[in-house]
Amino acid sequence: MPDARTPGWTADADDEARLTRSVRRSKPLRSLLLLLRPHRTGMLVAIAAFIVKDSPLWVLPPVTAAIIDIVAANGPLWRIGVWAGIAALLLALNYPFSMLVVRLTSRATRGLAYSVRSGLAARLQRLSLGFHNRQSASVVQTKIVRDVENLELMLAQSFPTILSATTTLLGAIVITAISVPQFVAVFALAIPIAAFLIVWIRRRAARNNERFRQEVELLSAQVNEMAALLPLTRGHGLEDVATARVAERAASVRRAGQDLDVLNGRFGAISWITYQFLGLLCLVGAASAAVTGIIPISPGQVVLVSTYFTLLTNAIVMLMNAAPILARGMDAMRSIADVAEELDVEDASGRVVVGRVRGDITLDDVELRYPDTADEPPALDGISLEIRAGETIAFVGPSGSGKSSILNVILGFVRPSGGRVLIDGQDLREIDLRSLRRSVSIVPQETVLLAGTVRQNVTYGAGELPDDVVMQALRDANALDIIADSSHGLDTLVGERGSRLSGGQRQRLAIARALVRDPRILVLDEATSALDPQSEATVTEALDRARRGRTTLIVAHRLSTVRHADRIVVIRRGRVVEVGSHTELMAAGGLYSQLALLQTG
Repeated sequence: MPDARTPGWTADADDEARLTRSVRRSKPLRSLLLLLRPHRTGMLVAIAAFIVKDSPLWVLPPVTAAIIDIVAANGPLWRIGVWAGIAALLLALNYPFSMLVVRLTSRATRGLAYSVRSGLAARLQRLSLGFHNRQSASVVQTKIVRDVENLELMLAQSFPTILSATTTLLGAIVITAISVPQFVAVFALAIPIAAFLIVWIRRRAARNNERFRQEVELLSAQVNEMAALLPLTRGHGLEDVATARVAERAASVRRAGQDLDVLNGRFGAISWITYQFLGLLCLVGAASAAVTGIIPISPGQVVLVSTYFTLLTNAIVMLMNAAPILARGMDAMRSIADVAEELDVEDASGRVVVGRVRGDITLDDVELRYPDTADEPPALDGISLEIRAGETIAFVGPSGSGKSSILNVILGFVRPSGGRVLIDGQDLREIDLRSLRRSVSIVPQETVLLAGTVRQNVTYGAGELPDDVVMQALRDANALDIIADSSHGLDTLVGERGSRLSGGQRQRLAIARALVRDPRILVLDEATSALDPQSEATVTEALDRARRGRTTLIVAHRLSTVRHADRIVVIRRGRVVEVGSHTELMAAGGLYSQLALLQTG
C-alpha cells in the first residue's frame, strides 16, 4: 500500500465516500451490510464452509440414533462400523473448513474495521473546526477506537453464533420431519417463543446500550479534562477534587453498566429456564409415545428427538444471548453515523484548485456571527482590509476583540456570515481550501509536537526532505541548539509532546516546521505569549527572519513582538479602530498607545 503522504493516495477518501454513502443512523443493520459489500464473496464462501464445518452438530444425532437401534436389535456389528466411519469423516472435515472460515471472516472483519476507521479519520479531517469545537476530542477518539471495536466484536461473536444456530435449527427440523414428523409441531412451538424474547431483549438492550455508551463517552471526556488540568490540579493541591469528579462520572458508568448486566442476566435466566422445561417435556413426550405405542417410534428416535430438541434450544439460547451483542454493535453503528452524517464539512468539489499563491488578501465588509449567538453582537462587524503580498500585518486588541476570528476567516476555518474574503483576487468560497493551505504555514500559541524525532517534527506532512533542507529550516528558526549537544543529530527524540524541550525550543521547532514548507502566507497566532523574556527574544528574532518575503499575519497580546510589522491593525469589539505602524499609532494616542503604556507600566 502506498504511503499516506504519496500524492494521489486516495484510500482514505474512498473509505470516507463509502462510509458517508452507506451509513445511516436510522438503519444500522442495513448500514453494516452495505459496509460489508466489498467482502460479500468471501462471506458467502465462509457461510458455505461454515455449514460443512458445523455439520456434525446436526448429523451426529441421526448417527447416534441409528447405532442405538442397531444395539437394540442386536446387530449386525458391521453397520456400527459404517456409521462410525461416516461420523469420523465429518469430524475430520471440521479442521480445514474451520480454518477457511477463520481466514475469510477475519479478512472481512478486520477489513471493515480498517475502512471504517480510515473513513472516520478522513471525515473528521474534512469537518469544520466548528464541529470540532462543539465535540470533545475524547468522544471522537471513542468513536474511532471503541465503537469500531464493538463492531468487530459483534461480527466476530455474532456471525458464528447466528450461523451455527440457524444451520442447526434448520438441520434439526428437516431431519426430524423426515424421521419423526409428529414432533415437528413441538419444534415449531419453540421458534415463536424465541422470536418474542429476542425482540423484547433487543428493544430493552438498545436503550440500555445507548445510555451506557453515552456515559462512557462522558467519562472519557472527563478523564481527558483531568489530564489537561493536571499541572493546575497539582499546583493548587486539588487532587481530591479532581479524583472526586472522575469518580462521580465513573459511578454513573457503573450504574449504567450494572443496569445493562442485570437486564442481560434476567433475559438469560428466563430463556434458559423456559427452554429447559420445553426440552424436558419433549423427552417425556417422546418416551411416553414409545412406551404406549401411540406413535411408532424406536428407542433411537427417542434419543434423536430429545437430542435435537436440546440442540434446538441451545441454538435458540445462543441467538438470544447474541441479541445484547447485536444491540451493542447496532448502537456503535448509530454512533459512527453521527460523524458520517454530519453536514458541517469543508466541501472542495467543483472549486478552483490553487497553484502558485502570491499572498494578496482582501477582507471586504466581513461579518461573522457564531451559532447560537443571534442575540449578541457579531464577532466581526464589517471588517474591510487590503493586505499586499509580502506585507507583515499584526492584529492587536483586548481579549475577545476578534483577532483570532479574523485569522479563522482568512484561513477558511469558519465561514463569514456576510462579506467576502479574497486570496489573490479569488473569492475564498470558490477556492479548494486544501490546495490553498499547501501554501500556508501556521505557528499556533500551543505548540503540538509528535512523540518522535526532531526530523519527524520538522518534516511532518512534507514527505522525505534532504538533511540540508531540514537543517536550514532549523537554522532560520534559531533552533539548532536543540540538536547541538546530541550525538543523534536530527534523530534526537523530543519526548511525548516535546517534554524533553523547553517552551522556547518547542516554539522554535514549530517555526522550523512552518518554514520547511516554504509558505507564501505565514500565520503566527500568539506565538510568544507563553515564553519568558529571554526565550521570547530568541523566538522573535527567528520570526523576524521567517517573515521576510512572505505575507505574514500576526496575532499578539505582547506588543513588543509586533513593533516591526509593516502595519498594525487594532481591533475592538469586532471592528477595525486603528491601522498604522507602531510609530504612527503611538503618536496617535489611541487604543494602541493605551495598550502599549499598560504593558510597559
